[in-house]
Amino acid sequence: MKAWILMVLALMLPVAAMAEEAKEGEPKVSYITLSPPFVGNYALDGGPKLRVYKADVALRVNSDADAAVVKRHEPLIRNQLVALFTQQSLDAMSNVDAKEKLRQEALKQVQQVLEGEEGKPVVADLLFNNLIVQ
Repeated sequence: MKAWILMVLALMLPVAAMAEEAKEGEPKVSYITLSPPFVGNYALDGGPKLRVYKADVALRVNSDADAAVVKRHEPLIRNQLVALFTQQSLDAMSNVDAKEKLRQEALKQVQQVLEGEEGKPVVADLLFNNLIVQ
């Protein structure tokens, strides 16, 4: 019985090693939450109603080195996103399709900022964990 258990364990060892090698070849995906959340006014059209947004944003990167780059440039990224959110109209923040377009534009602008600073876009995706508008 002991010999059978040892044989099974010996056969499983190469499988475990191959699984570990596969993990090493894959990119290490991580999500960086920009904290604190973005809160501000938008649709500043001079109307009587004050419009407010709150956005919880996370950035997806594919390595620890990319995560460090994002952390290093976080103030610049935040500034770019605040400027983008403030420029939005009521229509751009009010429905699902418009919010998706805003998410894509935010990703594009973050990638452009990092391309200018680092020579590569670094961020693979941008996600709204929460986007509330009033």
